Amino acid sequence: MKIILKILFIFLGSLSLALAVAGIFIPGLPVTPFLLLTAWFYVRSSENLYKKLVNNRIFGKYILRFRKNKGITLRTKIYSIVLMWTMILVSTIFMIKNVFIIAAVLFVGLIGTVVMGFKIKTVEPDIN
Repeated sequence: MKIILKILFIFLGSLSLALAVAGIFIPGLPVTPFLLLTAWFYVRSSENLYKKLVNNRIFGKYILRFRKNKGITLRTKIYSIVLMWTMILVSTIFMIKNVFIIAAVLFVGLIGTVVMGFKIKTVEPDIN
């Protein structure tokens, strides 16, 4: 039974990582929660995959900082919100024609902004 659970967690962690990567390019799809979920699945199923994730030059520092401080820096919040809204505006102006879909994307973006801005703890940057 343990091996089935391990395989399931690796699969779900990999799916979550794929969604995190897709979230970089798709407006409204969050990156950080999927990365944290990936870390959760990998730490419980594969030490090697977890190490690769936290040692990744792009994603690793965010996961480790979040685990250590239980929050993200103001700079990361601002960067995330600006990037999210850039993608939302590009999508709604140039790619999406349906008014209801535009409204849905803007609404999800607003929710993401509130969560990122007010619900996730802001921490001081690490000084190394």
